[in-house]
Amino acid sequence: MPLQESLPGFTDDLKYDSQGLIPAIVQEEATGQVLMLAYMNKESLERTLQTGRTCFFSRSRQQLWVKGETSGDFQEVVSIDYDCDADALLIKVIQQGNACHTGAHSCFFNQAAADPALLPQQKAKNIVSELYQVIRERYEQRPEGSYTTYLFNEGRDKILKKVGEEATEVIIGSKNDSPEEIRYEMADLMYHCMVLLVHHGMKPEDVLEELAKRR
Repeated sequence: MPLQESLPGFTDDLKYDSQGLIPAIVQEEATGQVLMLAYMNKESLERTLQTGRTCFFSRSRQQLWVKGETSGDFQEVVSIDYDCDADALLIKVIQQGNACHTGAHSCFFNQAAADPALLPQQKAKNIVSELYQVIRERYEQRPEGSYTTYLFNEGRDKILKKVGEEATEVIIGSKNDSPEEIRYEMADLMYHCMVLLVHHGMKPEDVLEELAKRR
């Protein structure tokens, strides 16, 4: 779907380098995780605007390439911003599958340094996206011995039964005034709700968008 430009013709105002390229940072809208860095020229950027899917310029092959063209891991563009110097893009997307050609969700998986006190918070922000990807893979591949596979094979009624059971466990944990129980049972409930989303062909972003409407 074509993107609506709040600044029509902004592609002419950008500062491309000597090769006619501009760096594009791709960020996952739902989690804020940085997925990859690639380059665009004016043509690939305009194609991105026309199609609503990221299209980049390959410096090694000297040609345009659409992310997901061969893998199916398309990036549906939510928004495009550029920085104060107009020489870099920030593209927020809904990522289908994984962004990295290695199979990792993000290309930035080689950690060089971290603050031990803040690291758990960052991992928590990314876990929803990672969990969704794992559940979707279980749905598609149905590996034997997987509990998630078992739920999908049993069908909707079994999934709904588990959602109901886990919701009850959350209520019990709250009645017991037990943060430990609430945390544990809420995690179980969220997992089974994610399974239900995948069963219906939905994504966590669908729920987040609904929450955003209620702000």
